Amino acid sequence: MRRATPELTTGERVVGDPKSKAGKRPVGIPPEIVPEFEHHLACYAQEGDDGLLFVGERGAPFRRSTFGRKWRKARAKIGMDDLHFYDLRHTGNVLAASTGASLKDLMAHMGHASVRAALIYQHATAEQQTKISNGICAAVVDIRTRRRRAPSESTKEAREA
Repeated sequence: MRRATPELTTGERVVGDPKSKAGKRPVGIPPEIVPEFEHHLACYAQEGDDGLLFVGERGAPFRRSTFGRKWRKARAKIGMDDLHFYDLRHTGNVLAASTGASLKDLMAHMGHASVRAALIYQHATAEQQTKISNGICAAVVDIRTRRRRAPSESTKEAREA
């Protein structure tokens, strides 16, 4: 289990478990990004199950100032100067929410202990509204089809009896 190493504003580094039990969990990795994830582990992370995912050039945890410089340089390289690091987590969680997973499944995936935290990523979209409308339409058609069949099947059974 890899651990977080946040740096406090005092400069002190804190190595430990996530804030809540919900934060310590297995997480599925989409097969499409497994090669990039494996590359990152091989090139930029410490070895071992307890190794840090992000380390500096000397193998120690990033300092906030060092990470900030690296992040700004990476953003500039891809032309996204306004991208915040947390936007990556937000995007991933919005994509997870758009799969139609239940709120409980999303909470487990995101590591949230509260419904309130998970609901932040539940954005209403036109695409989801269309899916809902199409689902309601399919249900209505199914009900109408069954109602149309029912009288004729009952009549047929009555004749045979």
